[in-house]
Amino acid sequence: CLLSRGLGDVYKRQSMFTRLLAAFILVPLLELVLLVQVAQYTSLWTTIMLVIVTGVIGSWLARREGVMAWFRFQSALAEGRAPSQEIQDGLMIVFAAALLLTPGLLTDALGFTLLLPQGREFIRRTLVKRYMQRFKVHFHAPDDFAQEPLNRTPRESSCTIDADSFQRKAE
Repeated sequence: CLLSRGLGDVYKRQSMFTRLLAAFILVPLLELVLLVQVAQYTSLWTTIMLVIVTGVIGSWLARREGVMAWFRFQSALAEGRAPSQEIQDGLMIVFAAALLLTPGLLTDALGFTLLLPQGREFIRRTLVKRYMQRFKVHFHAPDDFAQEPLNRTPRESSCTIDADSFQRKAE
């Protein structure tokens, strides 16, 4: 029913909006609480240095892993295979770099996890296991496909375009 499907889409959009809103409010709040607690246990300067050092190490690691992912991407193309894993790695590295730009301990931990090849593989397996169960693929072929796969008619010579007489329409 079209009406029930439309309402389901609205519910999904509201649900996603609520999740994103909660993430944008709760994650920074949790990061702030953790940074304050670390500063209380150590010192303010130690906490500031921790944030700076993780940022520097993270940016160096993101650059290194990004270059390696780019070379693996080019290698996959040169070998003639689809670079799906290389694209996934590149996206996870970009996401990791964005997380490392955000000051905080949880985002840095997730960012470093995504920068390490073992972490990316773990995240990839987890996401595939979680989301691929939702997809069902069905292949249907038309009845006449087996008889005549291309079903083409030969072109007539009157369809030939003369490049010298071709003019582009003015818009």
